[in-house]
Amino acid sequence: MCRRNASSSSGKTRLISERRNIIDEVLTPDSSRYWPADEYEPGKTQPSFDKQFVRDWANAAGWDHNPPAPELPDDVVSQTQAKYREAYERITGRSL
Repeated sequence: MCRRNASSSSGKTRLISERRNIIDEVLTPDSSRYWPADEYEPGKTQPSFDKQFVRDWANAAGWDHNPPAPELPDDVVSQTQAKYREAYERITGRSL
């Protein structure tokens, strides 16, 4: 199972035709923080299933956050795919 930090959810809504509509991602690994519940430790940096892994790599590679972003090495892409796949499988109980 995973824990989710709802306070970091970045979903946005907008009133359209008197109805509230979601216009951005909600409850995805990028819009919310998901952590392995069995590894959760309050007050510590948590292992996560979001794009923080890529951010950390880019910072360590010296990217100054101005375009263009550095090209991601194959191992970073593979590890990121594995994190997203694991999040999906833990949340849904199904394999991709």
